[in-house]
Amino acid sequence: MKELLKNKIAFAGMIFILVIIAFAILAPLISPYDPTQIDSKDILSRPSAKHIFGTDTLGRDVLSRIIYGSRISLSIGIIAVGIAVLIGIFFGSVAGYYGGKIDSAIMRFVDMMLCFPTLFLILAVIALLEPSILNIMVVIGATSWMGVARLVRAEILTLKERDYINAARLMGASDCRIIFRHLIPNAIGPVLVSATLGIGGAILIESALSFLGIGVQPPTPSWGNILMDGKSTLGVAWWVTVFPGLFIFFTVLSYNLLGEALRDIFETRLK
Repeated sequence: MKELLKNKIAFAGMIFILVIIAFAILAPLISPYDPTQIDSKDILSRPSAKHIFGTDTLGRDVLSRIIYGSRISLSIGIIAVGIAVLIGIFFGSVAGYYGGKIDSAIMRFVDMMLCFPTLFLILAVIALLEPSILNIMVVIGATSWMGVARLVRAEILTLKERDYINAARLMGASDCRIIFRHLIPNAIGPVLVSATLGIGGAILIESALSFLGIGVQPPTPSWGNILMDGKSTLGVAWWVTVFPGLFIFFTVLSYNLLGEALRDIFETRLK
């Protein structure tokens, strides 16, 4: 924590992330309006004291939709990355520990998955499935684990030759115990960095899918579909697009800054 406090930009990013998380948790308490409430008398109102971020084409309060949208966007980002991390840790640890043909088969599969552009692969899968929040989480997670697998494999290839691993083998520890008790906990540092960076990427993917109309479906608000709602009125109602765009930009930037700071911290400690 002390190292993080020294990096003021990364610390500011962490504070912004905590604020967004607070928005998501406290949305029913702090949201000034119902995010799905339509008001035909207040369509495309400019930002004012009544509607701080203005209203959209249906008279819905943009700030309220952004606050509730943070719940969806953050949930998709965190859970999708959680799925990717679990899959990546499993394949990476098995490949790194056993080596040989198992390692070769898993890494060739990873290479094959990396040949496909991630966004286009996700678009292809989502197009075949019903657009839903659960499907988006699963698809993003199931197509984003390859980098984690490579990180874990590289760490375990180094760690499995350490003396304490050899001692565990001599004491009769099973492969599962060695992997899950001794290797994975010591290889988790780079995974945390990758996960932090991955959350920002998952939020961007969700926003892109929702903007294209195959992500989170209205009336459920997400940052991506709020952007989609505002694209047709960008010339006359800039606030419908600009404010959710800024939230996406600063949230992704904050996760990237925090991830880079964590990377520097772990590298310094290793040295």
